[in-house]
Amino acid sequence: MQRLQVLKETFFGLDVVKQRILIGSAVAAGGLLAYMMSRSRKVKTIPLGEGWWGAGEKPLSEDQKIYPFTVQTSDKEIEDLYERIDRTRYTDPLEDSRFHYGFNSTHLKKVVSYWRHEFDWKKQVAVLNQYPHFKTRIEGLDVHFIHVRPPHRENQKVLPLMMVHGWPGSFYEFYKILPLLTQNHDGIAFEVICPSIPGYGFSEASHKQGFNSFAAARIFLTLMERLGFSQFYLQGGDWGSLITTNMSQMKPHCVKGLHLNMCMSTRGFKVLLSLMIGPYLPFLVGFSREDVRRLFPFFEKNVYSILRESGYMHIQATKPDTAGCGVNDSPVGLAAYILEKFSSWTDMKNRDLVDGGLERKFSLDDLLTNVMIYWTTGSVISSMRFYKENLQSNPDNRVDAKTGIFVPTGLAAFPDELMHTPKSWAQIRYRDIRSYTFMPRGGHFPAFEEPQLLANDIVQFVKKVEKFKIHLNHK
Repeated sequence: MQRLQVLKETFFGLDVVKQRILIGSAVAAGGLLAYMMSRSRKVKTIPLGEGWWGAGEKPLSEDQKIYPFTVQTSDKEIEDLYERIDRTRYTDPLEDSRFHYGFNSTHLKKVVSYWRHEFDWKKQVAVLNQYPHFKTRIEGLDVHFIHVRPPHRENQKVLPLMMVHGWPGSFYEFYKILPLLTQNHDGIAFEVICPSIPGYGFSEASHKQGFNSFAAARIFLTLMERLGFSQFYLQGGDWGSLITTNMSQMKPHCVKGLHLNMCMSTRGFKVLLSLMIGPYLPFLVGFSREDVRRLFPFFEKNVYSILRESGYMHIQATKPDTAGCGVNDSPVGLAAYILEKFSSWTDMKNRDLVDGGLERKFSLDDLLTNVMIYWTTGSVISSMRFYKENLQSNPDNRVDAKTGIFVPTGLAAFPDELMHTPKSWAQIRYRDIRSYTFMPRGGHFPAFEEPQLLANDIVQFVKKVEKFKIHLNHK
């Protein structure tokens, strides 16, 4: 009754034009709802496909063994880095520009000084090697991954979980969350697999055009099969979100649950309708107050803001090799290019700070370790190409955009993520959302920024899925 009264008062408080818009929108929404209810709930999949991304022609057979891998460095590699750093040319920043023009060169000099004189790459290599690394050959590429098992405990159910990074991150983003996930959580612990996307870090880059998220998804499904897992959980953000979503669409029977800290909704009538009605009557279109706070004013928060932050994407989706030449040759250029994202994508307000707020959530050792993974492997250009391969044509016309996701899904909505996707929008594609959490803080790199928050949300989601399965088995 209270909601009806609020609805009535809000409606009659609008001018006549807005009243008519709402009435027409409500009628249209009713028709859309009836149509959606009538649609089949049959699980659809996308084609698995096939590929070969190695150099030259595909051989008759491929080595399927899994080999241990160790991250290594040398004095020569470090000396080359220092020589290049010492030859860096800087440009003075504009007065009071802070991080609004990109990485402020005054602060960049401080970061680079730490990198040159205090950062210990050999020590960080030892940190990287604290978890077991492996490589295996799939579709012509040497695919790198870490595989972390929980300690053996009595009466413990071990669940396999693959976590997939994005750009400009790496498998190292997950190092702080790994010990949290391999703990015992009321009888549940995770066996975690973190691969490097081919073309990123220690995974070999494709030698052929066309390596997109479908190819990465298929390769990672093969990896899980090769490791002996017939069913498993998936987690991802950024490109990892798209790749794990594609994995769930290709082989939904293998995916026990999909947890995402970033998801994109499809555009369409329902989204347009909710943008019209949402600011006035949010509950009528499935918005919560928090959705309204994060979404509106829509153009400022979700259009202009994205335009200000997406210049890199247009470059990488068109001419990655041209832009990549400079950052692949200059370690300082690479650091500025990558670390700027860890500033603004963690919190857009960091652009107002002279130091970009970099050390509010991260240590310089952790940030520079991620940069060094790109630098020592020379993988920044191949990582940038992933944008071109996925954005060659309109993403809305891809088969995955037209196919629902029917596996149990958990969504963690962090307040400083680049774009907010309300649950009502996510449900257009993700048809079985078991958990949707408004996270209290955090941005685009939650495993790196807020590992405990992300771990807690993954655990509660998986417990819901596992409990539901037990309930079904008892019926």
